[in-house]
Amino acid sequence: MAEEVRANLIIHGRVQGVFFRASTRDMAVPLGLKGFVRNLPLMRVEAEFQGPREAVEKAIEWCHQGPPSALVRKVEVRWLPPTDEYHDFSIRY
Repeated sequence: MAEEVRANLIIHGRVQGVFFRASTRDMAVPLGLKGFVRNLPLMRVEAEFQGPREAVEKAIEWCHQGPPSALVRKVEVRWLPPTDEYHDFSIRY
């Protein structure tokens, strides 16, 4: 079984009002990732991905681009220990 990892991302740029959260979920679910995505103040998005390292790294790479209407300026990544908190991937409001 692949090593399970967790990464927390803060994504800066034009990332709200461009379907970033829905697109992130649509990308993460087929990769088998657990976690969440949500809007933050100051027009940022937070995402947390947990799953096999290769899948988490693909998700991080995707977040540097985002959906077609997004303009990502910066992605901050923090690696964290895996948690039992997540059972699926969700959009938080």
